[in-house]
Amino acid sequence: QNKQSFGSGFIISKEGYVLTNNHVVQGADKVVVRLADRSELDAEVIGTDERSDVALLKINGKKLPVLKIGDPSQLKVGEWVLAIGSPFGFDYSVTSGIVSAKSRSLPSDAYVPFIQTDVAINPGNSGGPLLNMKGEVVGINSQIYSRSGGFMGLSFAIPIDVAMDVVEQLKTTGHVSRGYLGVVIQDITRDLADAYGLDRPAGALVAQVLPDSPADKAGLKTGDVITRFDGQEIGLSSELPQLVGRAKVGRTYPLTIVRDGK
Repeated sequence: QNKQSFGSGFIISKEGYVLTNNHVVQGADKVVVRLADRSELDAEVIGTDERSDVALLKINGKKLPVLKIGDPSQLKVGEWVLAIGSPFGFDYSVTSGIVSAKSRSLPSDAYVPFIQTDVAINPGNSGGPLLNMKGEVVGINSQIYSRSGGFMGLSFAIPIDVAMDVVEQLKTTGHVSRGYLGVVIQDITRDLADAYGLDRPAGALVAQVLPDSPADKAGLKTGDVITRFDGQEIGLSSELPQLVGRAKVGRTYPLTIVRDGK
């Protein structure tokens, strides 16, 4: 039984590397990239990463147009952004909107700090670029929150720095390795903040330390509140897996914790 999947993507280097979503090419026997001039090129799948939903492809073409990579950390909420993609197969459709929020964590993807926008994204847009007003890529349009299956004003993009981190690993090793701490965490509520002597409800409460894990070896205990990882403040507990996931395996990182009110 032949099945076709359809999505968007964009070229990130002169060598013909193309970025798209993993769910666009997952399980494909053959991937074809169609360019703006209607030419079609067979693509090789260099590597995929299910957790971040990023796939790296390669095409052989002449004088390929390359998108400039931007810096998502410079994005501000309220800033205008554009998406290019092929919603429902309508090629090269451009939609616009603003950045609604940053560093959103979705239950299905603990490792990606999504950029939330209200740019219209529909089936077929997946894998396309999210651009700032300078025309630089700041994200990969990846998913929507919808009760109807159509666009409802909540779109989520993978920040391009997270995606490029994945790209480097896929290029060099063909797979992605992530940092691992080995704790089960929960959010700090107002009541918990009072109980643990915190001045505000922020940080990640350690509910469980897994035996023989890096956390166990480092001496973390149940009841510790992790407030910083590698110098970065933890507001919501969901921010911790994102930071840990991007940490390099084998390196030592400092943690700041609150224990016994100290």
